[in-house]
Amino acid sequence: MRGVTFRLRYGEVCSVLGNNGAGKTTLLKCILNLLRPAGGAVLVEETPIRSWRPEERAKKMGYVPQRQEGYHRLTVFEAVLLGRRPYVGWSAGRRDLEVVGSVLDRLGLSPLALRHTDELSGGELQKVVIARALAQEPRILILDEPTSNLDLRNQVEVMEFLRSEARLSGLCVLSAMHDINLALRYCDKFCVLKDGTVFRWGGPEIIDEDTVEEVYGVKVKMVEMDGVRSCFLTAPKDG
Repeated sequence: MRGVTFRLRYGEVCSVLGNNGAGKTTLLKCILNLLRPAGGAVLVEETPIRSWRPEERAKKMGYVPQRQEGYHRLTVFEAVLLGRRPYVGWSAGRRDLEVVGSVLDRLGLSPLALRHTDELSGGELQKVVIARALAQEPRILILDEPTSNLDLRNQVEVMEFLRSEARLSGLCVLSAMHDINLALRYCDKFCVLKDGTVFRWGGPEIIDEDTVEEVYGVKVKMVEMDGVRSCFLTAPKDG
């Protein structure tokens, strides 16, 4: 990646858009310090994250990757409790249990607390993974395509929850996404990548017909309904 510069505020939800291979996952991993950029720095409150200790980073930044692994035969409660690792000593304390209980309540997972994760649907498991990240009590939540394998109802529930958390808790949410219309409905800011660099950055107004055609190589028509902009593929011309 090269020439990537943008700024996010607490309380905002930002979508990283771009076609496959544009660098979305790479960008997220650089922000998380899982990959180190060749130049420049990622700053949080003017402090380079590469100077943070791992446990400090784990307390400030939560991560939901594309692939969910390592939950075999754990209960939902146990899986979410893993998010308290940066805080737990020899055993979980009262504060840890309270945080996990609160997160489960907010995501509607309390009735599933004693269910094993390998018994859950894809939507339920995705909520568990998000809950685990939130149990870290981060200021920044980074998600890599959190709705890509979910049905429409679960996509809406996950994005509604993330937007609500950002508004109510001042959480900064950064999410790589494929669904442009879902992003337009729930996100405040957009970082559009093309060929490993930022092609456009800003609010919903930057997602226009020219941008979508240039980045994705398809023609669309932008339509606004009930105050929300959406894009639709245009019908190909005969001949």
